[in-house]
Amino acid sequence: MTAEVERERTTTVSSKNQITLPVAALREAGVAPGDRLRVEVVSDGVFRLVRERDPWWDPFEKLAGFDLGVTTAEAGGVASARGSR
Repeated sequence: MTAEVERERTTTVSSKNQITLPVAALREAGVAPGDRLRVEVVSDGVFRLVRERDPWWDPFEKLAGFDLGVTTAEAGGVASARGSR
């Protein structure tokens, strides 16, 4: 990873314990404004953010015959890409 790419993927914890996630990382993960993320502590200094399903969409997804939400593939610890809203 080049120094420029690594710099784009870093953030700093503010005095209010807040962070801003890099746009490139959000885009690559398919995370959009309004998405709710669950924070999981993996180990000392390591966190994993997992987009949570919004049960509000379930009836619409069922009617449409497909899944608009995201599920977590625990086997690889990777969230699958969400379909378009």
